[in-house]
Amino acid sequence: MFSTDDFARYTQWSGIATLIFAFITLLGFIFKWGIRFRLAGATGFMLVLTGGLFPLSLTPLTRTVIPGAVHYKLVFDNGSSQAVIATPPQITSSELDATLRQAASDLFSYGRLGTRQDNQLTIRARSIVHPEPGLSVPLYLGQVKRSLSDRDDSGMQIDIYEDNLEKLSTFES
Repeated sequence: MFSTDDFARYTQWSGIATLIFAFITLLGFIFKWGIRFRLAGATGFMLVLTGGLFPLSLTPLTRTVIPGAVHYKLVFDNGSSQAVIATPPQITSSELDATLRQAASDLFSYGRLGTRQDNQLTIRARSIVHPEPGLSVPLYLGQVKRSLSDRDDSGMQIDIYEDNLEKLSTFES
């Protein structure tokens, strides 16, 4: 993943290239070259490119990594207060806790809407079990509730359904 330092370097080089294109374009208009309007287009493109890179050099692009979290897939997200992630069936209780914390960090956004009664994002973790051939059943393993307005929510409520984790191990064997 690119860092803000990388984007600052790209912005600098893009700005230099934009100035070079602008100079060549100016020469094209002075000497009435046939490609002067194409050069003006290329200069405009370089301006847009430099303008797009500049904000990326200011904003930190960091992603919090929770140690012990396993890979999950987002299977449902209503865009406001509810989401569901799928975890592998071999997950342990400690890995589930870390994965729920990772999902709570990854899915936080100030653009999510809540209600006055429920201003929390609820993320449920599930896995698919196969009790018999041809039958697939979702088994919910836990959930996390976090604030929709506070990025560093210290009051996250994590519930792990230990009985469902035990059921998961019986279906696995």
